[in-house]
Amino acid sequence: MVRSQAPDDLTIGKLAAAGNVGVETVRFYQRRGLLATPRRLDGIRRYGPADVSRLRFIRQAQAAGFTLEEIRQLLALDSGEDRAAVRLLATKRLAELEARMAELQEARLSLQRLVSECAVGKTGPCPILKSFKA
Repeated sequence: MVRSQAPDDLTIGKLAAAGNVGVETVRFYQRRGLLATPRRLDGIRRYGPADVSRLRFIRQAQAAGFTLEEIRQLLALDSGEDRAAVRLLATKRLAELEARMAELQEARLSLQRLVSECAVGKTGPCPILKSFKA
């Protein structure tokens, strides 16, 4: 007989799988105060849907480039109605991402130029290696 799981009947392993992370990642988030550590029931910690949602939120915020401290702030703001503060954090993160993208685009263009200067059939020292020595 297969036992169906109650809403708050996920083990840490099943919580981790639901969030597509490892168990150690869940424990790391708990140590950092981003996820609650539930009390033990029959010697086992049990997690529920709210824990899965929070874990997924953390992962999605990380994928968007937020730091763990910024995620902590977002989680605190989520319990309130301070949309302006959330918008400010997101706007700051967006500006940082755009600056990084501009830097990467500049590096890409520079490398493309160096690759074309080091084309097959040209002689002399490769400008790619020369530029890295400078």
